[in-house]
Amino acid sequence: MLVLLAFIIAFHITSAALLFIATIDNVSLLSCHSPRTPGNNINDNTCHLYSTLQAVQATMILSTILCCIAFFIFLLQLFRLKQGERFVLTSIIQLMSCLCVMIAASIYTDRREDIHKKNTEFYNLTEGGSYGYSYILAWVAFACTFISGLMYLILRKRK
Repeated sequence: MLVLLAFIIAFHITSAALLFIATIDNVSLLSCHSPRTPGNNINDNTCHLYSTLQAVQATMILSTILCCIAFFIFLLQLFRLKQGERFVLTSIIQLMSCLCVMIAASIYTDRREDIHKKNTEFYNLTEGGSYGYSYILAWVAFACTFISGLMYLILRKRK
């Protein structure tokens, strides 16, 4: 039981780390500044395209927060839950985190061509418009959070 518990905790921490890396890496794409600064070549015409990326970033941040909350609730339930009960609340929150990652990656997948191909100014700012490792990490984090959520749903508290 202790080995299984250690595996679940390690898997959850890995999911959270993937979410943090995927979320933090994309922050540089969302710098739509209102004051004009030297070197800032984003004009008002391209600023509206940032709303899509801001939606992606917001759902990724929400997913990361939910994943961390699920971990803390799991630790609380580990000590407070009665023997034989399931970690349903932790599972629900982890699956909500999974849903947020899926939404963020799906939005970016759907709007990638509009953002990168149809606007050459913005295309140059995002290093060629490739998906990049952050996008791949987001989908890996989706799989990890989904599996983690299912593991919590199946897991029962034992002595």
